[in-house]
Amino acid sequence: MIVRPRPHWLKLLFVRRGSILNRIFPQLLFTTGLAAVVVLAHGQLFHWKVTLTSAPFSLMGVALAIFLGFRNNASYDRYWEARKLWGRLLVEARTVSRQALTMTRRRTDARPFVLGVIAFAHALRNQLRGQSSAQGLDGLLPTTLLARIGQARFPCALILLWLAEWLRERRDAGELDVVLQQRMDVHVSGLSEVLGGCERIAGTPLPFTYSVILHRTVYLYCMMLPFGLVDAIGMMTPVVVLFVSYTFFALEALSDEIEEPFGLAPNDLALDAMAAGIEASLREMLGEKPLPAPVATDYILT
Repeated sequence: MIVRPRPHWLKLLFVRRGSILNRIFPQLLFTTGLAAVVVLAHGQLFHWKVTLTSAPFSLMGVALAIFLGFRNNASYDRYWEARKLWGRLLVEARTVSRQALTMTRRRTDARPFVLGVIAFAHALRNQLRGQSSAQGLDGLLPTTLLARIGQARFPCALILLWLAEWLRERRDAGELDVVLQQRMDVHVSGLSEVLGGCERIAGTPLPFTYSVILHRTVYLYCMMLPFGLVDAIGMMTPVVVLFVSYTFFALEALSDEIEEPFGLAPNDLALDAMAAGIEASLREMLGEKPLPAPVATDYILT
């Protein structure tokens, strides 16, 4: 996730770090160079004059803009839903941890349960990013459970099972009232709903056809545009092509990044920082000193 103070409007025009310009720079260089060649050749291709005007590009541009808008809206819906799910994860984690610390008998050690909730957040991040299941879980779970998680396909489900078993054991030991145990299990179920929502987003990408059609159309449009402008604006053709290409290529690249919000691209969600935030919040509830907050590198927070 890109995190940086909003610069002055003039500086914002020339910002490169924390933008998507580096990703689309080769495409911009190619289309602008092509436009310059078309101007030098006076719109001829192998001694054949390409008779195009700006009229078809106006019609195609409107249709392409609508399609790009639809693609970006669909991608941002996925991004924002993923962010809301992680926001709910924070709320559910704080609530069930507070209940474990205050609703059990005084002699009950609720610290393992709270550490298990922290482990769930880290395990969810690992699962969504395809990382090692046990990464960041050292000291948070019992050794036997860690061994099972290292070989599991769905480690988060095992952690939820362990949390529910902990509640049952406290109930059977008379350390937790039956009604309170049921109320706490509601929030454990809330964690399960967060898991299911994240798995749905990660496992159901936008139809591949959308990406193929949009990608082909954008490139063909930007490559044919110089032939439609050269007779009308002459030497200004590369400048206009650069501006139009930047708009279309940037929108396509941005929608492609946020379509998968759990990845490591600059515009994806900062799952490392959010998991660390959850851990810091719960450790403070335990009376412990939280770990330092993650620091952005080159304006990118992972």
